[in-house]
Amino acid sequence: MAEVAGGRLLAAEDIERAIVAADAPACRHAFVRRFDAMARTTAMAVDSARAAGAPVPALAGLAVSVKDLFDVAGVPTTAASKSLSDALPAAADSPVVARLRAAGAALIGHTNLTEFAFSGVGINPHHGTPANAGTLALDAMPRIPGGSTSGGAVTVAAGAAWAALGSDTRGSIRVPAALHGLVGFKNTQALTSVAGCLPLSFTLDTACAITRSVRDAVLLHEVLAARRVALRGRPLRALRLALPLGGLLEGLDATVERVFERCLARLRAAGAEIVELALPADDAPAVSSGQIGAAEAWAWHRSRIDARHADYDPRVLARIRSGSGIAAADYIDRLQARRRWIAQVEASARGIDAFICPTVPIVAPPLQPLIDDDEAFFATNALLLRNPSVVNYLDGCALSLPCQAEDELPVGLMVWAPALQDDTVLDVSLAIECELAGSGR
Repeated sequence: MAEVAGGRLLAAEDIERAIVAADAPACRHAFVRRFDAMARTTAMAVDSARAAGAPVPALAGLAVSVKDLFDVAGVPTTAASKSLSDALPAAADSPVVARLRAAGAALIGHTNLTEFAFSGVGINPHHGTPANAGTLALDAMPRIPGGSTSGGAVTVAAGAAWAALGSDTRGSIRVPAALHGLVGFKNTQALTSVAGCLPLSFTLDTACAITRSVRDAVLLHEVLAARRVALRGRPLRALRLALPLGGLLEGLDATVERVFERCLARLRAAGAEIVELALPADDAPAVSSGQIGAAEAWAWHRSRIDARHADYDPRVLARIRSGSGIAAADYIDRLQARRRWIAQVEASARGIDAFICPTVPIVAPPLQPLIDDDEAFFATNALLLRNPSVVNYLDGCALSLPCQAEDELPVGLMVWAPALQDDTVLDVSLAIECELAGSGR
């Protein structure tokens, strides 16, 4: 980013590097469709503006991939689904894509995802499943990419994109970011538009992105939300962080437990105050958010399923159809219970800067067993979504940042807080990232 923004590398040269990376084996199945010509045109325009002494836009021709849920003018939006093979080209960009263009992003392609964004594993039988690009240097075994923004995470990890636009309904940005060793920021839902984006859950969908660093996440959020982030730059010794007691800290695999405990020790040694805090009782936010999402997905898909059910991934179809059995009264009860729980968490969180916990309790598992076995797939999916879905149920904001050592598989640390505490979450995440990198703040 610094090389291109500072003019030390032409944007057109950087785009050619991204295109080469997109063609490499690490990006196999990462794209549904490519926008190479569009990206080259944008990069050349940025270089021409710089050469003429004109202002250079914030993203300076950097490559950004777009999840195949967001409308890009002139091409279809298909949610990586065979059932939308008849989709017409979009008449206009979705608002967040339009903001990326206005900021000088070179859109490099529509990325693959779990069909209709309905799983945290990232498997797609229609377009193939991209293998995790963040584990290749440590393990030759193909591992899951995480979902639903699977292709987006792969493009960033493989160097085909500086950042990836995606969506987060129950963890779809943070899960693949954590499993790849990347940064995934889920802002407060209301701060970014989901117009021109195929919906999964009207209540929970959030437009946001995957990047390589927290600083890049700040910049991209400013573009997508059209707002300035206020960073206070507080050191760790000025921060009060909470460990949410209960299910979010249970069932950690050996790698995640070791890395998380080491991270806590580093933060305490740097002066952060870390306190234990029990979340208000609820009948599992992960379950409740899943039922809300399933009911809303059924409302959108039911007429299309009648006509094209054979073109759906059977696992996605089963989860959508589960929403048909949720009565309207039960759905309303869930929404009201959510409002009460949000108020209780907001009250209990007064006096702390942010919660911290593992983003997901496991490292990326091998891919093939989850393709082959429905029971293993659904169990893993539930485990991956357990922690991040709490933040969507809270209507909150969260950032996953990598905290593993170089010789360990990727592990994500999730920094999160109630709604509209986005700037605090970003500020805390910057301080933690600096400490884990050894530079401090």
